[in-house]
Amino acid sequence: MDSLVFTNDRCTGCNKCIRACECIGANRAVTTTDGRSKIVVDGAYCVACGACIDACEHDAREYTDDTGRFFADLKRGEKISLLVAPAFAANYPKEYAAVLGGLKQLGVEHIINVSFGADITTWGYLNYIQSHHFLGGISQPCPVVTGYIERYLPELTDKLFPVHSPMMCAAIYAKKYMGVTGKLAFISPCIAKKHEIEDPNCGGYISYNVTFDHLMDYVRREHISGPPCQDEIEYGLGALYPTPGGLKENVYWFLGESVYIRQIEGEQKMFQYLERNKDRIRDGKTPYLFIDALNCSDGCLYGTAVEKEKSESDDTYSSLLEIRERCKKIGRTSAWAASLTPAQRLRKFNRQFAKLKLEDFLRHYTDRSAQCRIRVPSQAELDEIFLSMNKKTAEQRSLNCSCCGYETCTQMAQAIYNGFNHKDNCIYYLKEQIESEHHRAMALADEIRQDRSQLMDTAEAVNAELARMNNSMRQVAEGNTANANESVQVSEEIQRVDSFCERLRESLDEIKGLLATLTQNNEQVSSIALQTNILSINATIEASHAGAAGKGFAVVAGAINDLAQTSQDAAVSSGESHQHIEKAVKEIMEESEGLSRVVSEVSGRTQRLAAATEEIATSLAELSQTSAVIQEKMSGLAAANRAEQ
Repeated sequence: MDSLVFTNDRCTGCNKCIRACECIGANRAVTTTDGRSKIVVDGAYCVACGACIDACEHDAREYTDDTGRFFADLKRGEKISLLVAPAFAANYPKEYAAVLGGLKQLGVEHIINVSFGADITTWGYLNYIQSHHFLGGISQPCPVVTGYIERYLPELTDKLFPVHSPMMCAAIYAKKYMGVTGKLAFISPCIAKKHEIEDPNCGGYISYNVTFDHLMDYVRREHISGPPCQDEIEYGLGALYPTPGGLKENVYWFLGESVYIRQIEGEQKMFQYLERNKDRIRDGKTPYLFIDALNCSDGCLYGTAVEKEKSESDDTYSSLLEIRERCKKIGRTSAWAASLTPAQRLRKFNRQFAKLKLEDFLRHYTDRSAQCRIRVPSQAELDEIFLSMNKKTAEQRSLNCSCCGYETCTQMAQAIYNGFNHKDNCIYYLKEQIESEHHRAMALADEIRQDRSQLMDTAEAVNAELARMNNSMRQVAEGNTANANESVQVSEEIQRVDSFCERLRESLDEIKGLLATLTQNNEQVSSIALQTNILSINATIEASHAGAAGKGFAVVAGAINDLAQTSQDAAVSSGESHQHIEKAVKEIMEESEGLSRVVSEVSGRTQRLAAATEEIATSLAELSQTSAVIQEKMSGLAAANRAEQ
């Protein structure tokens, strides 16, 4: 349920509002989305007493009224008349008339001082007491008192005076006896008056609760002022109602001080008084004519919706005293004449309101306790809550530090049971949690120290391994450099072998050419030898034909034949040798080509090996550099750990 009083973003969760509030459940501790604690207001439980606003040092509590809607409707041309609380003139004696004049210029129709309504309330009280022998009742001009009884002490609703408050009496008079049409707005010193205005038991006569604080803020911002304007109806001592005991003084004025009226005011004092004496009040066992109860310790003069700075001086009281003296008129014709006896005043008072019907100003009350019922936990349920808060002993369950806002640990447990609070709002529980976390942190610190020692040992071992690795890498680098140099030399030698193979192939090609030439020569020699042999045979034949004369020629022919045969044999032998040489050359060339391929592959591998050794050297250099950095950081880590220890 929405509340008239609400929490803004400045709340720190300090719990002072819980401590100040007498309405259990009205202020509830919640955890916001960002993990902060915040105290919010539940409208079903809140009676708008304003105690939390006074207690809050962070300006985290605000309230809502109808000031904005009032001015908006006035600008739209709504017909609105004003009911002005008696405390308004006392709080703003210099501004009162000009502000009312300004509102009149904005369209306000009638201006009626609620002091006149208070006079009707006094008349109603006196007549109701007399006609119904209603003794020991509770006054109800204060809506906070009414709201508290309806919610938390419903057994006392029958003891509330059924006469309307001054505000409502003024509204009823304006509507029923003056014939005022349109809406009514109450210029109000009280936040809770909006509850009364919206109460179905109050007939919907009033449409706006316009509080002093919000009204004057708007008036100053908008520069609202006009020709001085006054109230339309004369009033009497009803102007004293805003002061503590104002109703009592009005009754004394007409009945004398022989009657006894119990005066009680102030949020905590008043609520606690009603709680302590509820049975006696309910059973009619008090000696009082009635109980004059107000929520605000300084009365409505410094009500919950009055500007804060007004309560810091007695100027308002001084202004009201002047009003009081003006009300006690000189002479014997008025019910307010100081020279008359109480009985004379009462007779004149009744004649003044003789045309009023008492039933027009009576009201009913509603039992609202169901909307703010508080469950009572069993002992077992309380024990369970206490155990969840790590409160295991009777001593722990009765620390009663009040840091949570409640007077006792049991009240806090009951609030948790009803969902009004949570254990994280208990300082003892948080302390236990912190101590538990502290022990865990200490144990963790011991583990960290042990781990740090192991880390130092590990760092030193790693450093030693890194040193050995660096040494090995230097050796590998040196060996790699030597291999690289040898690879380069081998590559150069292989290049020379490759060059040799190339030259060998060229020489073999030349030999192959010479062998081809030799083959041609052998063929020519063989051909010549064959021809020579034929010539020799022919010459021998001719020599035999010549007889003795041809003997010499026959010798020559034989010699030529022998030469031809020898040439033929030499050519054949040369051809065979040529074949052997050619075969050998061919085999040498094939082997040379194989050797060249091998040399080429070896050369390529040697070059790749040289390139690889260069890459290895580069990688080894980078690895050595990285190892040095790691070794430096490990040494720094070890040094830091030693320094922390």
